[in-house]
Parts: sequence; structure tokens; C-alpha cells
Amino acid sequence: MPMLFSWRQRRLFYSSWLRLRHWEFWPPWLFYIPVGFYFIFLALRYRSLTLFTAANPAIEDGGVVGESKSAILRGLAGAKENIARFTLLKTAPHEQRVATLSDFMRRKKLRFPVVLKPDAGERGNDVAIIRSAAEAAAYLSEHRAPVIAQEYIPGVEFGVFYFRFPAAARGEILAITDKRFPALTGDGKSTLAELILRDARAVTMARFHLKKFAARLNEVIPPGRSLALVELGTHCKGSLFLDGGHLVTEQLTQKIDAISRHFNGFYFGRYDIRVPSLADFQQGKNLRVVELNGVTSEATSIYDPRHSLWFAYRMLFRQWRLAFEIGRQNVLLGAKVTPLSVLLRRLRGR
Repeated sequence: MPMLFSWRQRRLFYSSWLRLRHWEFWPPWLFYIPVGFYFIFLALRYRSLTLFTAANPAIEDGGVVGESKSAILRGLAGAKENIARFTLLKTAPHEQRVATLSDFMRRKKLRFPVVLKPDAGERGNDVAIIRSAAEAAAYLSEHRAPVIAQEYIPGVEFGVFYFRFPAAARGEILAITDKRFPALTGDGKSTLAELILRDARAVTMARFHLKKFAARLNEVIPPGRSLALVELGTHCKGSLFLDGGHLVTEQLTQKIDAISRHFNGFYFGRYDIRVPSLADFQQGKNLRVVELNGVTSEATSIYDPRHSLWFAYRMLFRQWRLAFEIGRQNVLLGAKVTPLSVLLRRLRGR
């Protein structure tokens, strides 16, 4: 009983309270209830439950779930100077996949770190920054399904949600997410666990961080030394998402549109982009796409803590209206809609 009222337990209780109060941490099944009702409204209005699957004819089911990330990146091959170099490690004997990775790194003159991630992953699950051959071998031993090996791109990261109507002269940027990677600064006295539980942002993800750094929780971080809690731009893994709508420029819009037009049959989705600096990003220079997500990707700028729940719903409602309308226009041009029975069967199989 006394442990219940320890400082650690009080901070963990506070963490749970914050996650309950702030909708950005709500579980998807709860948060998406109103979106589900709006989806039904759109389905009735457009007389189709799966019309949105035609929003991206070039991507399986428009990019609903489980689509091949490597196939999507290959679709952007015409803009290869803006795509992070990658290869697909198919299901094969372990030694063969290790050799394929080594050969890829040799041919592309890459050194560690590299990124390994499932070809059909979701929400950043099992994405890892690999810093040695031993780590790579261990990862590939644990993950037997197809895996993407990709060069690690340092710098800042943004999510750019793009859409274009099929007959439009140019596409538009719907939203930009400015992704921030929280870090802690040591004071020479506090343990890592104490720093996590004391930090205003880290405490909201306390249980995740405590588990991630379980082997280092009693470590005292030297004064002034910074420790990155997050290295991947995924909200559920601890990244802070800020609304970067004010960062849109004409140069950036032109560049994203030019990249997108290399992928014939792509009209709607979110790019995850790494770039050396904010200035480069706004000028549309040195952009490297690390991932492109299809029709069910989010305009993740909604997770900015400054935004209200109603702002988030307005953005998601607009996003789904666009998906249905672009799907309708593509159908008029001959695109196929995935039948509901087929879509459900595929979803059950993944």
C-alpha cells in the first residue's frame, strides 16, 4: 500500500490522467467513433462503402492497410533523387537476407545506421534504426516476413499530406506535420527514470519510455548531456507532432506535386520526408521521401497539442470527403473500386 503513494506511482497516475484528458492519446477505437458515423454518411451519399479505394488506382485498395511500402516507393522511381535508397529483403533463409542487406549497403556505399522495417507495417511498429551488423542479423532473425532495408536520412522530419483531383492542373498540400523528437538533458543527479517522470512531455508517454529504456533507468545522465527519447517520427512511439501548415510555400508545393506526378495513379496520401533543414524543406530542396502512405493515412498535424478535438474531426471529415470525391472522379475515368467482400477478406487476412 505505501508504494501506491510513492513519487513514482503518483507520476504514473498523473501520466494516466493526462492521457485521459488529452484526446491525442485516446485509443483509436474511441477517437474514431464520430469519424465512423461520418464515413457512413459519405457512403450513403456516394452510394458506395468502398468508393475511397479508387482514390489511388496505382495502390492496392487505394492504400487501406497492409499495402507493400516497397511497391509504393518503386512507383516513385521517376523521382529517385528524392527517394531514400532502399531494397526489399524477401522471405528467405536468414543467411541469404543478411547477405542481401550487406550487398545493398556495399552497392549503395552505405554505412550503419540503416533502417529496417516491415514491408507491410503500420503505425511505426517494428521500425528500427540499426547501428551494426550484429543488430541487423538479430532483427532479421526475429522478423521473417518481407522487410525493407533503407538508408538512414539524418535531419528533420515532416509529414506532408497531398491530394490532387484527377483533372486538376496541380495538386495541393492539405496539411504538414512538423515532427519533433523529445529529448532529456541530464543534471548529474537524477536517474533516467526520474528525468522521464519529471518531464512535462515525456511523462505523457511514461510507461512506453520506461519500458523502452528499462536497462538504463537507474543511470544518472551527466549534466548538460542530451539523451534522445525518440528517433522515429511516429506519434504512438513518443514523437511530438506540431501543425506545420504555416510552412507551406510555393516552392514546396511545386516540388511535392512534381514528385507525386511521377507515380501514375497516385492522388491522395501522406509523405514522410526527411530533409537537412527547415529552410531546405520550405524551398523544396534536398527532400528525401522515406515513406508514402495511401488513402487511410492521416493528416497527423491534428495531433498538435494546441488543437481541439473539434479541429481534429473537421480535418478528418474533410480528408474523407476528399477521398470519396477523388475516388468518384477516378471511377468516372475507368478506375475500379474494390468490392466490400474482397476488402473485408483482405483485412481479415492481414
